[in-house]
Amino acid sequence: MYQTIFLQAGGGGIGNYVLIPLMFLVLYLFMIRPQMKRQKNEKKFQASIKKGAKVVTTSGIHGKIVDLIDADNTCVIETGAGKIKFERSAISMEMSKKYAPQEVKKK
Repeated sequence: MYQTIFLQAGGGGIGNYVLIPLMFLVLYLFMIRPQMKRQKNEKKFQASIKKGAKVVTTSGIHGKIVDLIDADNTCVIETGAGKIKFERSAISMEMSKKYAPQEVKKK
């Protein structure tokens, strides 16, 4: 009886030692690394925001940046309802490029 218990428990071998680090590698490559890259690009975007840019906040408010306050890491956005103060991290994307006139390519 004890022989069958030991035979069943010892069946894994070296496969268990290779499988766990392989799972962590896949987790890092497909989940952690892309998230770090997205965060880096988002910080770069938030640092490059300029006055006059048309932006959209994470809550969906569209407006134009009228003032940047570096000490507080905030900005003032002018919307249709008036001026609102936001954190820079609340800005999700810039719409100035979308609204800019496109150049027509000549063939």
